[in-house]
Amino acid sequence: MRTKRSKRAWLSVLAMPLLLASCVQSSPPAESGANAGATSDADARELVLAVGAEPDAGFDPTTGWGRYGSPLFQSTLLKYDADLQVVTDLATTYEVSEDGGAWTVTLRDDATFSDGRPVTAEDVRYTFETAAASGSVVDLTILESVSAVDPHTVRFELKRPQSTFLHTLLATGIVPKHAHDEHYASRPIGSGPYRMAQWDRGQQLIVEANPQYYGPKPYFEKVTFLFLSEDAAFAAAQAGTVDVAYIPAMFSRREVPGMRLEAAQSVDNRGIMFPYAPSGSVTASGDPIGNDVTADPAIRKAVNVAISREALVTGVLEGHGTPAHSAVDGLPWWNPEGAIEDGDVEAAKKLLEEAGWEDRDGDGIVEKGSLKAEFTLLYPSNDVTRQSLALAVSDMIRPLGIEIAVDGKSWDELRKLMYSNAVLFGWGSHDPLEMYNLYSSKLAGVDLFNTGFYKNDAVDEYFDKALAATTTEEANEYWKKAQWDGRTGLSARGDAPWAWLVNLDHLYLVKDGLNIGKQKIHPHGHGWPVTDNLVEWTRDE
Repeated sequence: MRTKRSKRAWLSVLAMPLLLASCVQSSPPAESGANAGATSDADARELVLAVGAEPDAGFDPTTGWGRYGSPLFQSTLLKYDADLQVVTDLATTYEVSEDGGAWTVTLRDDATFSDGRPVTAEDVRYTFETAAASGSVVDLTILESVSAVDPHTVRFELKRPQSTFLHTLLATGIVPKHAHDEHYASRPIGSGPYRMAQWDRGQQLIVEANPQYYGPKPYFEKVTFLFLSEDAAFAAAQAGTVDVAYIPAMFSRREVPGMRLEAAQSVDNRGIMFPYAPSGSVTASGDPIGNDVTADPAIRKAVNVAISREALVTGVLEGHGTPAHSAVDGLPWWNPEGAIEDGDVEAAKKLLEEAGWEDRDGDGIVEKGSLKAEFTLLYPSNDVTRQSLALAVSDMIRPLGIEIAVDGKSWDELRKLMYSNAVLFGWGSHDPLEMYNLYSSKLAGVDLFNTGFYKNDAVDEYFDKALAATTTEEANEYWKKAQWDGRTGLSARGDAPWAWLVNLDHLYLVKDGLNIGKQKIHPHGHGWPVTDNLVEWTRDE
């Protein structure tokens, strides 16, 4: 086990970047118009939030808006409740054919868009056909056709059964066919709880309660979103000009009078992707594939065993997170049996020795034949948290005789190097299809998916069965077996193509007296997941 002395050593490595980041001096938030950043004491039903970045592409669900949280302006057919159970929204019921190839959705008859026009099956058909043709992050390649059977019934025909189509119904906001034009992304119309009042690009978004909304009337009638960096959001909280501010862990110990810290559990994870294939091949664009060191399972397993994930949570995240054992911790399709005991350097050394890795020349690095146990771990150069995690892991692993060089790169550089070098990635979704994307051999080298070229025939077979399942329960059992079936799998107990490190807590400073409701497990930090339940927020009066 790691000694107290060595733990202090790696903590000192990551202390410097965190100390420098915490010393950044922030400017007050920009204002637009009269007192745009202030909350009126006379009107408790207004909110000012600094909870995330501005969506550059605007607010069109057919090109991806709302996939990491509520689309706010639009409604979805289905939605998750606070316990991640599927419930209806625009839909009243849905049915799946016996073979899983057809989905029939019945719509409620009291839903209207914010311009007063009714929501019909034709709007749903138009939304999904437009999204399928958009070529965006909305992946609807599985969709064969969608038809409006009658004004309140929609039928989706799939090219083949796919259980994860359910999550497309959960994530895709419905747009009005009559008002969806080239300006829609900046002037959205929907049937959601809020409608746009004003958008000052680069500064703020102002929304107001939608009087046409069919659901419970929101308590807050006006909400202003300020687009601030994390340090500027913290400065705004200190100045008392925001009701909620999203902050990094480095600010979590700094108290702000009149505000409390709330931590939302997430699957916003950080982990190390190992090149799984040996070196020697290239992508279609000529980028090298594979790494002979990380292609050895003993190296990957030893790293997984030696890392103290609890220490990473304590040292890098200031305690605001949880150890990560997969990309889907805590979700209904997670298999905890794939997790391993970690922080055991001696056990990791034994794994290496049994696989023939020894330090024969006395330089502190083990070798196997002529191959030395050294590789590079890349991370996005603008991400302080990933830098700190990478440095800490490198220090934790050094006693094994494995040398990990840590290097920050731009995303343009990473896209060329990520097939032959370990990369510290961040993922996290409420859709099990993300696990498929990260590990399926069919997606090896596709975009940012399976950049290590991982392949396991048994895992691929479980994936196929999960996708073809006709019930969520059946699908989840196959997703779990893909992680670990008692013999093999994609988890650390199996092939260990990743070393998952931590799940970040999403941290918010919340003004006293403001109730933000029960937060579901948050996905990756894109979008504004904290506002997914904005209609449930209230303020003490």
